[in-house]
Amino acid sequence: MRVWALLFLATLVPASAQAQQIDLSSGGPVAITAREGFEWREAEQMVVATGDARAVRDNVTVIADRLIARYRKKAGTAPTGTAQPGAASDTGGNEIYRLEAEGNVRIFTPTDEAVGDRAVYDIDQAVMVMTGRGLKLTTPSQVLTARDSLEYWSQKRMAVARGNAVAVTSDARRLAADTLVAFIEEDKPAAPRPVLAPGGTEPPGANSKLKRMEAYGNVEARTVTDIVRGDRAVYLPETGVARVIGNVRVTSGQNQINGPAADVNMRTGVARMLADPGARVQGVIMPNSTPGASR
Repeated sequence: MRVWALLFLATLVPASAQAQQIDLSSGGPVAITAREGFEWREAEQMVVATGDARAVRDNVTVIADRLIARYRKKAGTAPTGTAQPGAASDTGGNEIYRLEAEGNVRIFTPTDEAVGDRAVYDIDQAVMVMTGRGLKLTTPSQVLTARDSLEYWSQKRMAVARGNAVAVTSDARRLAADTLVAFIEEDKPAAPRPVLAPGGTEPPGANSKLKRMEAYGNVEARTVTDIVRGDRAVYLPETGVARVIGNVRVTSGQNQINGPAADVNMRTGVARMLADPGARVQGVIMPNSTPGASR
């Protein structure tokens, strides 16, 4: 097997201290390898790598059937004639501003992993958008799945799941909605872990945690006994409480309570309906049924 290699300088920004995120916007050169080789399209300023194509920058690895690296001259760089990008005389003159991955895409660091059919990483904005089947983003705080797209905003520490989005947190709490937005913050530094080998199955480690999660559209929060549905929700892992707002329905077996809002303790399983001033909470309690924890 012959592996072709290419080295690009992606940006001039120094490496970020948050080395565990899926962040290709800063760090050292981007090393690209492929089993079947490269196709240079100089007029389009792009390179196509095919066959077990891989791009590695610091601790971030991108694996796909096909990688497309779009490059440009760095600002202030004088023309270098016809030298190919990545050649020894031209390595410092080009920078990758966009990386596209197609087919069996897997992007991972020692702590985070994203999988899907296709991914586009905008290096200028530090934003990854992944589409296709089987979309899944795994971090130390949660597992996010979606039908339509997954976004990862590394500098904003934000992940967005769209379309039948489901989040399962590290403590097994489940929240679903049309759209989920997760905000992550740095946790106490964890002990160093080795970078996952391609194809490895070792789960990510932990050096960040979920700060807040927002849910929009067809929200569903589940406890052991209850199902709470509504229009919007905000979940705070620190308290373990999700506040569900708008057309809220708490269902426990055959019993249902309706109201404008509810607080759901995802740890204890207790759902508490909240009433607007001067309004009443409405409900239907079936005779001989066993009520759950709702109150």
